[in-house]
Amino acid sequence: MGGNSSAPSPPPPPPPSPLLRTAWREITWGDNSDALQYLKEFQPQNEEATIRVLLYGPVGVGKSSFINSVNNVLQGRMTNESLASATTSDQSFTKIYKTHKIRKEGRGNFYPFVFNDIMGLEDGDGRGVRTEDIKLALEGHVKDRYKFNPVSSLCDGDHGYNSSPSISDRVHVLVCIYDANAPQMKDSVLQKMREIREAASELGIPQLAILTHIDAACGETEKNLRNVYRSKHLKKKMGDFSSSLGIPMNCIFPVKNYSHETQLNSDVDTLILNALKLIIDFGDDYADKL
Repeated sequence: MGGNSSAPSPPPPPPPSPLLRTAWREITWGDNSDALQYLKEFQPQNEEATIRVLLYGPVGVGKSSFINSVNNVLQGRMTNESLASATTSDQSFTKIYKTHKIRKEGRGNFYPFVFNDIMGLEDGDGRGVRTEDIKLALEGHVKDRYKFNPVSSLCDGDHGYNSSPSISDRVHVLVCIYDANAPQMKDSVLQKMREIREAASELGIPQLAILTHIDAACGETEKNLRNVYRSKHLKKKMGDFSSSLGIPMNCIFPVKNYSHETQLNSDVDTLILNALKLIIDFGDDYADKL
């Protein structure tokens, strides 16, 4: 008596790996001493200039946290230089155009580059920073401590207007900060970002982008930060961001900001220093042409 015996079905194929076999961008992990030394010894080619870096982006993407993280790395300890909001909201935490200097070793010494962050870009008109004010900031017309008004733009003659900006008042490099874990950007926010990019392009200002929260966006990167350039998800995220805003892939840098940590982490520092060195070099080249 023969029975119908069917062969056991083969096991299902394993799911595809979320990681590429090899990293698609070269980066040296471990020893950050060369990059730190470079920044500690950096002096602008144009002796009159302090390199000014302007950060912009939607609300809650980590602009203030990035400044804090840069400060941590350069100070070699945890700091709280720029107040960052720990609660995420759809309202901008930063209201004032404030210049953030980073202290160097030695009394009264500062690095020859500064950071400004501005009100986050929000959906709709009359919310968040106005693109006209960012254009004025690029040209150096916005005084330090000016409080942004979402309803009306700064004008010549206003208290916060700088009518004769110096080389150091001008912005030398524009950096877009974006959250790798954010849902798709609203069209109105994307439009504002494109307008800011166009204004900077007309002035010849170099531009880069920082992708934050890469650990929250990708589990493999959360487990091990060194997977950042092997993560298929993050590579696609960077590609989509590049296409939507027109910033080339080689000018986009994924980082993890310091948030819950109480100690510095070498791999977090590596990604921040990697981005910071290029930001400063790009800004220095632009300031040298002015």
